[in-house]
Order: sequence, then C-alpha cells, then structure tokens
Amino acid sequence: MLNLAALVLLLLGVAVLFSPRRSFGLPLVGVGLLLLVVANSFVVVPAGHVGVVFNILRGVQDRALAEGVHFVVPGLQQVILYDARVKEVTLSAPHEGERRLDTSIQARSKEGLEIGVDVTVQYRVIKERAPRLHQEVGPGYLETLIVPQVRSKVRDAVGQYGAAELISTQRTALETTVIQGLEETLRRYHIELISVLLREIRIPQAVAKVIEEKQTAEQQVQIEINRRKQAEIAAERRVIEAKGERDAAILRAEGEARAIELRGRALRQAPEVVQLTFAEKLAPGVQTVFVPSTGNFLLDLRGLQPQQGR
Repeated sequence: MLNLAALVLLLLGVAVLFSPRRSFGLPLVGVGLLLLVVANSFVVVPAGHVGVVFNILRGVQDRALAEGVHFVVPGLQQVILYDARVKEVTLSAPHEGERRLDTSIQARSKEGLEIGVDVTVQYRVIKERAPRLHQEVGPGYLETLIVPQVRSKVRDAVGQYGAAELISTQRTALETTVIQGLEETLRRYHIELISVLLREIRIPQAVAKVIEEKQTAEQQVQIEINRRKQAEIAAERRVIEAKGERDAAILRAEGEARAIELRGRALRQAPEVVQLTFAEKLAPGVQTVFVPSTGNFLLDLRGLQPQQGR
C-alpha cells in the first residue's frame, strides 16, 4: 500500500511540475520518494518462512530473518523468502484417465527386472541454515537437488533386492534403505528429511503371475505340513492317554492285590473276623447267631423271644 501511495504522489508531483502551480510539484515528489524509501525499508517475513538477506556489498548474510517485521537498507539489502514448513514431492505414474507426465521412478531389481516405484518424500528447509542453502543451491532446490537425489537413492536401494522380495517381505527394508541414504545427503545441503513413503511398487505382469503361483504352492505345502503336525500331535495325545489308562489300571490292580494281601494277613491273625463278617452278611430275617467254635453251642434266639400273638 505504501508503495502504491508513493507512486501516486510521485506521478502527481511530476504532473504538477508541468502545471501553472509547479511550486507544489517538488513537495509532492519529495513526499512520494520518502514514502517509497520507507515502504522498502521494512520487510515482513510470513509465518512458517525464513528470510535470507543479500547485501550487494558483502553478499549473503549469515543470519537468517525469523518471522515478523525487519528493517533493511533499500537498494543495498535484498530479502529472499524461503518456505520452511513441511513440504512434499510425489513421483508417480498417472492414474487411468489422468493427464500429466509420468514422474515415477524406473529401477532394476537384483535379477535385472524393471521395477516401477511411486514415492512421496516429505521435507523442510532448516531455518538457521537457509543462508547456506541459498548460497550453495538456491531457491530451485526442489528440481536441482531433491528430485534427482530421490531418484538416485531409490534406484540404488531397489537394486539390492529381488522382485519377489520387494512386493512381499522387504518393502519396509527398502523404505528404510532409501531413508538412510537420502537423509544424510539432504542434511548436507541444509534440508531435513521428514519421511519417505513408498506408494506403489510395480513389477512386470508375467513375473508377478509366476511369483503369485509360487507363493500359492508354498502356502499349500505349508498347509499340508501343518495338517501333518496336527495329526502327529493327535496321535501322540492318544498314546499318552492310553499309557495313562494302562498305568491307572496297573495301579488299581496293585492296590487291590495289596488290599487282598492285607486282608488275608488280618484273617490269619484273627479268625473270628471271618465269623463276624459272615454274621453281618446274613439276611435280617435269620434269627441264629454263630459264636466261636470253642463254645461248642449255638443259641436259638427264637426260643428267647416272647411268643407273638399271646
């Protein structure tokens, strides 16, 4: 706004100089020049940005300008703004029906097969090192540094793995390899790597079909192995159960034999126990009681009972 007001005053002053009231022209021109100088003496660095000061006498200054308003010398100092927020670049093939250039990365696997890789890289400028970035690379660091480095590191990483590994077990390892190689390089040029996201890995259709058939066969073999192991476990369980039943039967038989042995020993030591046991087994209606043989008699309990019905 100040620049616009200064230009208006300058033009008005110049116009007045060629009019009958030319005495007002010089003051208007002076005010316009003053506003123009003031307008270019202050620079606002927006949120998330950093300012690099270029001095036409001393070159790029080491200290970057943080967010806010800063005073500079017009004509002597120039401020270049760098966006220091997290940014991303995606290298991918266009989707069906999409009209744009194919920026995906073409690499070769360990077997020499052509592999297509879609990748997204997130990064940001290191604020305090923005002056050095401006000196060494410049504002076009995305095209001149980041994209070529991403392509190079992805190609190098893909060449360390086989095609089958890339689409199955080693996808995470590939991502880690790319991050390790890219992180060091970008930091050397004053850019912080945030993340590398592998969006898609494409292998030739014929190779993918062969790999799929191989994986299906391996899965079937694994299923059969698991079934065999389950059958072996079931058979072992039945053998264990049979052994347990046999051991239990042996223990019961040994217990019964031991009980018989102890009972026989007790009977031999006290024969009266036999008669007592026999008497206990008699039916309740029997009215005769056996006594030891040394007494040589039997008691008829019927004679001792009172006559029923008298």
